[in-house]
Amino acid sequence: MKVAVRRIGNSLGVLLPKATLDAWGVGEGDALHLTEHGLRPAGRGGFMHHELDELRRTMALEVVRRFTPREIRAQILANLHRWRRQGVWGAAYKEWQDIAEGLDDGELFAAMLGRDENAVRLRQSAPFVGLLPKEQVRKLNEEAAG
Repeated sequence: MKVAVRRIGNSLGVLLPKATLDAWGVGEGDALHLTEHGLRPAGRGGFMHHELDELRRTMALEVVRRFTPREIRAQILANLHRWRRQGVWGAAYKEWQDIAEGLDDGELFAAMLGRDENAVRLRQSAPFVGLLPKEQVRKLNEEAAG
């Protein structure tokens, strides 16, 4: 949805549709949270979609910094094997399996760190979990939450 920037007194502002405010459960005098990515109700838990992907990408970058491609591939294949055995198999897992079984580090890093639509989709089912220490994951989550 587009909203126009308008002059309001000596300032500039936007008018938000009442339906949006109602959906957010906010009204006059309530606070909103403004980031470079958008506007949302303040104090709400969770992340917006792009913020969640940026957190996933940050975690992937930390994995790439700490581990070799061979170690990353081994973790991916071990997780995929375990998940398949447990009957948990997502749509993207076959793609991850092909990437992990290949020898193209560029393809691996593109899936883990890329900003294109395919990388974003694959990161939603990232099978390299478990490589980072829990303390590091907690720290990255806290930093992302602000």
